[in-house]
Amino acid sequence: MKMIKNTLFTKTPVSIGPQSGYDNYIMAIESSCDETACSIVKNGREVISNVVASQIKTHEKYGGVIPEIAAREHLESINVVIDQAFKQAGMTPEQITAFAGTVGPGLVGCLLVGLNAAKTLALVHDKPFIGVNHLNAHLCANYIDTDLKPPYIALLVSGGHTQIIDVKSYSEQEIIGETIDDAVGEAYDKVARLIGLPYPGGPILDKLAKEGNPHAFKLPEAKVEGYNFSFSGLKTAVLRLVKSFEGKELPVNDICASFQECVSSTLFKKVKKALEQSGYKQVVIAGGVAANSEIRRKIFSLENEGYSVNAPAMKYCTDNAAMVASCAYFNTNTFDDVDVEVFSRA
Repeated sequence: MKMIKNTLFTKTPVSIGPQSGYDNYIMAIESSCDETACSIVKNGREVISNVVASQIKTHEKYGGVIPEIAAREHLESINVVIDQAFKQAGMTPEQITAFAGTVGPGLVGCLLVGLNAAKTLALVHDKPFIGVNHLNAHLCANYIDTDLKPPYIALLVSGGHTQIIDVKSYSEQEIIGETIDDAVGEAYDKVARLIGLPYPGGPILDKLAKEGNPHAFKLPEAKVEGYNFSFSGLKTAVLRLVKSFEGKELPVNDICASFQECVSSTLFKKVKKALEQSGYKQVVIAGGVAANSEIRRKIFSLENEGYSVNAPAMKYCTDNAAMVASCAYFNTNTFDDVDVEVFSRA
C-alpha cells in the first residue's frame, strides 16, 4: 500500500493498494508509442472500461512508427478516449480514486501527451497522481481478471525489450537476464522487412510460420552466458539466407517458421533454467510479443511439467491503459510526484 500526498487541497494522504481497505478506481492513460489508451480499473484486476485508439493504419505506409506523426495523433485522440472511458464505465471524475499515466520508456513526444493529460486530470479534480513505468505495467497485465500473486518468473518480450525478471513481490523485482542487442520484437520486425512483409511484420510473420517447416533451415542460436539474450546474429543469418535465394523463389513460410523456432526455443530454454534455479512454480509472459502463438505455446507447455503459467488476454498484451492502472494499484515503485518528467529509455 502507498500513501500519496500529491493532491492540491486535500491534506490527508490517500491510501492506494491492496491494503487500502476500500475499493480503488484508477483511471490510467497510456501513450508511449502508437496507441492512445485510457482505462478505469477496480482494485487492479477488474476492468471497468478500456478504450484504445490505434495508429497502425497511419504508420503502416511508412514501414514503422514516425514519432512526430504519432505525437500529433495522440493530441487529436486523447480527449476522445478519456471521454469514452468515462462513458463506458458510467463514472464521473469524482468517483476516481487516482489518475495514472505512463512516464516511460517510450517516445518522448508521445509520452508527454498522455502523462500531461493524467497530471491535469489529477490536479483539476484534486486526486492523487501516479506515474508508472511502462515495463512494470506490462507485467501487471497478468493481474487483470486473474488471482495471480508473486513470486514468479516473468518473461517480458516486446518491441524494445526482452527480459527475464524475478518477481519476488508486487513491488520487488530483479532483472536477471536481458538482450544485449536486438529485442525479440525488434528482431521480428527486421526479419519481416528482409522478406518483404508489410508493417507491422511480427503478427504476419507468426501467421506465415504456421504454414512453414520450422526445421527447414538451421539458424544459429547465440551462446550467451546466464539468462541474457542476443538476436542480432540471428537477424544477420536470415539476411544471408535471403540473399542465397537471389533470382529464385523465396521460401517465405519456411524462413518464417525456422526463424520463429529459433527465437521461441531460445526463450523457452532460458525461462526453464530460471524456473529451475529459482524454485518458483509460477511463470508469466508479458509484452506485445507475448501474443506470438509459438512463444506462447512453448511457455504454456511448462504446465506439463507442473508449472503454473499465466499470460494476459491478447488485448492486454499490446500497449493498453488497463495494465497501467493495475500497476498503479499494485506496485509501490511508482512516480508519485506531479513534477516527474518522461524518459525514453529503461
